[in-house]
Amino acid sequence: MQKIKSLTIEKTAKESPAGKHDIPLYIVAVTLAVFGVIMVYSASSYAAARNHGDAFFFVHKQIVGVIFGIIVMIILSRLDYRILKKLIIPILIISIGLLVIVLIPGVGMEVYGARRWIRLPFFTIQASEVSKFGFVIFLAAYMAKNHAKMNQARTLIPILAIGGVICVLIMLEPNMSITMVVGLVMLLMLFIGGTKISHFVVLCIPLALAVPVLILMEPYRVARLMAFVNPWANPLEEGFQLIQSFYSLGSGGLFGVGLFNSRQKYLFLPFAESDFIFSIIGEELGLIGVILVISAFVMLIYRGIKIARNSRDRFGAYLSAGIACLIAVQVAVNIAVVSGSIPPTGLPLPFISSGSSSLIVFLGGIGIQQSISRYGREKRG
Repeated sequence: MQKIKSLTIEKTAKESPAGKHDIPLYIVAVTLAVFGVIMVYSASSYAAARNHGDAFFFVHKQIVGVIFGIIVMIILSRLDYRILKKLIIPILIISIGLLVIVLIPGVGMEVYGARRWIRLPFFTIQASEVSKFGFVIFLAAYMAKNHAKMNQARTLIPILAIGGVICVLIMLEPNMSITMVVGLVMLLMLFIGGTKISHFVVLCIPLALAVPVLILMEPYRVARLMAFVNPWANPLEEGFQLIQSFYSLGSGGLFGVGLFNSRQKYLFLPFAESDFIFSIIGEELGLIGVILVISAFVMLIYRGIKIARNSRDRFGAYLSAGIACLIAVQVAVNIAVVSGSIPPTGLPLPFISSGSSSLIVFLGGIGIQQSISRYGREKRG
C-alpha cells in the first residue's frame, strides 16, 4: 500500500507543473496592452472621426484585440509548451502557407500598395505577424534537437533555407521591415544556440549586403533613404513623416503636453496610431513617459530571458529567448525609425500600436513564455 502511495505521489509530481506563473510578466504585458488602447484612442480619435465618422473606430478593434489576445495568452499558458515541438511541421506549413495565401489576388487585401492582410468574413489577419512567431518556434525546436551540432556549417542549411523562403515571401508583399526583424531574430537565436563566430560572421556579411540591394530595387525605398539622410530636402513629400515625428517628440519636453493633448495627431503625423504611435507617446507624456514605456519593455524582455535561463530543457530555453529577441528587435527598430536613427519603415510597436493581429500574437507569445515558466522550470528545494 505504501509503495502504491509512493508511486502515485511520484507520478503526480512529474505530471504537475514544475514552476508557477510569472506574475510580473503578466502585469507588464497586460498593462502595455491596456496602455496601447488609451494611446490608440488619443492618436486616432480625430482622424477616425473625420475619415470614418467614429472617433472610436480604431479603439473598438484594439479592444477586441486585447480581449482575444488575453484569451489566447491564458489558453497557451495552460498548455504544455512541449506540444509545440510535436506540432512543428504543421506550424511551419501554416506559417509559409499564410504568406503564400496573402499574395493571391482577391484573398490578400492590398493597402497602400502592399498585400499583407488576409481578408476573412469578420476580421483580417496579417500573415507576417503569425509567420514570424512560427519561424521562432521552428528555430527553437530545430536548435534544441541539433544543439550538439550547431557549430557545424551543414546544420545551418535548413535554418537558412526555411528562413530564406519566409523572408522572400514577406518581401513579395512587400514588407521590408518584418523581413529585417525575421533576419535579425534568426541571427540572434543562432548566436544564442552556439553557432561558431566564423559562421556567424559569414552569415552577417551577405545579410548586410542584401539591405542596400533591397533598398535600390524599389524607388520608394530609395526615396525613404534620401528622406532619412536629409528629410528637410523634401519636407512636403518623402521627408514629411519623419519631420512631423521630430516635431512630435521634440515638443514633448520632460513631462509632455498632457495625455490626449497631442497636436501632431490632427493629420500632421501620418500613421500616428500605428507605426508612429511612439512619437505621440513622446509628445503627450514627454521624456518621463518614454522612459517608463521603454522600461516596461526592458522588464518584459528581462522576464523572458529569466524564464529561458530557468527552463529545464533546451527547447523551452530557446523558445522563451526567441520570443524575447522578437520583442526586443521589433521595439528597437520601431523606436529607431520614429527617432530618425534608421531609414523610415513601417513596423508596429508591440502591444501598443493599432493592429489586432500583432497584439494577439504578441500576447500569445507571452502565454507561451508563461507555459515555459510553469512546465519548464526546475523545482526548488
